[in-house]
Amino acid sequence: MPLFRGEELFGLAIDAFPGGVFVASADGVIVRANLEVERQFDYGPEELIGGAIHVLLPDAMNGSRAAAGSRRRLTARRRDGTEFPAEVTLTALRSERGAFVLGSIVDATRWQSTDELVRAAIDKELEFERLIADLCHKFINLSPDQVIETMRDGLRQVGEALAVDRCATFTIHDDDKPVAPIWWTREGIAPNPSFPTLAAMKEKFPWAIETLLAGHVLRFSTTDDISSAADRASYEAQGIVAAVTIPIQVRRRTVGAIGFNMMSSARAWTADSIQRMQVIAAVFGNVLARSENDQAMRHAIADAEHQRNRLRAENTYLRREVQERVGVGSLVGQSPAMQRVFEQIRQVAVTDSTVLLLGETGTGKEVLATYLHSQSNRRGRTMVRVNCSAIPSTLIESELFGREKGAFTGAIARQIGRFELADRSTIFLDEIGDLPPEVQVKLLRVLEERQIERLGSPTSIRVDTRIVAATHRNLEKRVADETFREDLFYRLNVFPIQVPPLRERAEDIPDLVWRFVHDFSQSFGKRIDSINRESMALLHQHSWPGNIRELRNAVERAMIVATGPELVVTLPAAATPLGATRSSKLEDVEREHIRGVLESAGWRIRGAGGAAERLGLKPTTLDARMAKLRLTRPAQA
Repeated sequence: MPLFRGEELFGLAIDAFPGGVFVASADGVIVRANLEVERQFDYGPEELIGGAIHVLLPDAMNGSRAAAGSRRRLTARRRDGTEFPAEVTLTALRSERGAFVLGSIVDATRWQSTDELVRAAIDKELEFERLIADLCHKFINLSPDQVIETMRDGLRQVGEALAVDRCATFTIHDDDKPVAPIWWTREGIAPNPSFPTLAAMKEKFPWAIETLLAGHVLRFSTTDDISSAADRASYEAQGIVAAVTIPIQVRRRTVGAIGFNMMSSARAWTADSIQRMQVIAAVFGNVLARSENDQAMRHAIADAEHQRNRLRAENTYLRREVQERVGVGSLVGQSPAMQRVFEQIRQVAVTDSTVLLLGETGTGKEVLATYLHSQSNRRGRTMVRVNCSAIPSTLIESELFGREKGAFTGAIARQIGRFELADRSTIFLDEIGDLPPEVQVKLLRVLEERQIERLGSPTSIRVDTRIVAATHRNLEKRVADETFREDLFYRLNVFPIQVPPLRERAEDIPDLVWRFVHDFSQSFGKRIDSINRESMALLHQHSWPGNIRELRNAVERAMIVATGPELVVTLPAAATPLGATRSSKLEDVEREHIRGVLESAGWRIRGAGGAAERLGLKPTTLDARMAKLRLTRPAQA
């Protein structure tokens, strides 16, 4: 008689059960055991049938009937006497043949191993979370000078946690900008090779850079996984066996990447490790984004400060220019000599070529430089003027190139130099022949490299400045005398323009005189309708060693003393040698002026056009003044 109905089916069921299952009688005799019980206790087929259950589980029955569904932790004993903990569940059964116990046995060491694995996984996850929290804490409120060192220490933590040989993060900008890697390597591993630009990296790693720029994760377990021959060769040349590189994106644009390299052995990257690397990349991405924003902000502040200093310097400069240049005559010249000069200026103005204006003192070189600038593409910005002979040699360098605070005693603030002020404009270097030799060297560098250095600063500043120089000296002679650098002369002498003296363009004198009269009429509040004919004739005959400046001074003197609508211009006193000191006494000045008017009137005192009329005096009053000043008519007059 079978133990249970459908015993064959029952036997198949317990044999198919993955755990150990047995059936014992109420007095503890094993009547059925499945294959797993035999395996657990190391018995052969059917060897357990008829045996006592306490051989396997000494404490299983305890001499009493098992409670339905009871589960206990018992000690199990194998055939060889070794023991192991077991989770045993006993269930009471009843059949036509009596009471039985159905028992299941699970090796508790399996549960213990599983628990340990779960705990290890949980501990590992907690350790990773602590790592991320620590990294985030490190990167909060970083000052710019701490970013690189802190990121390098963060890479060390990441590399040790992920058990890789080398970690590196780098920025990705335009092709011509530095890559700027920050790396950490395990002891004994070579550091990352540096690449000067992204373009250089593209040459070595075309597939890798294309993958990262597209926002995709790059990974390979061995170099055989790399489809690009160029990339494979580059990775092998660096000794990289396996790698994962995660793109760092800011606003959906790849701005950098973080790479994890194996140098000592190949490695199969799991999905879990890739996910962790992506989390780390996000943390470093936040640092890079904040660093880029901070850097952009600092650049914006520096640019604003630079523009503020520039505008302040330009404002000061323009005020000084207005004060110094009130009344300077406009460009005048219908003579063939001046028309040739104007044509040369129009030809060269549209270029950025250096121009050298040559000519005697007072010929109007500065006015011509202003005209050249007004015809150039730089006319939208102020032309900066520097008189090289008027600035002390000890200050000329800082005036031209600027200085940093504390560059020398008395330098209490940063100063923008004239070249920096003239960026994207024109600088006019007047009397260039008087430039000190030590400054000539620096000017040569500006002409060659378009770079300057402020005093007290090692940093070079690029300037886009067009140079127009002028001198009344013979530069070739000064080169021969070794007071002017030959290489600088050739740099300046790209497009020389010879400005003619006034004696070679006498036909321009009437226009110049009327231009000066117009200027002084407005500033003095005097109206002049005509210029004395004899005066104009004498102006034509004069040699004008002081050129236009001397003519302007003569017209200014005449305007000061003019009392009527007709202007009488006296020639400069010829008796005074060049360079001699003239008397400042009122009596001497009056004597010279009356003599000049008498000479221009041919020593005729009375009548229309006579000296008395020109001076606005009665003839008798003029006679008395002449007697007092001991002025007598020359015999030939």
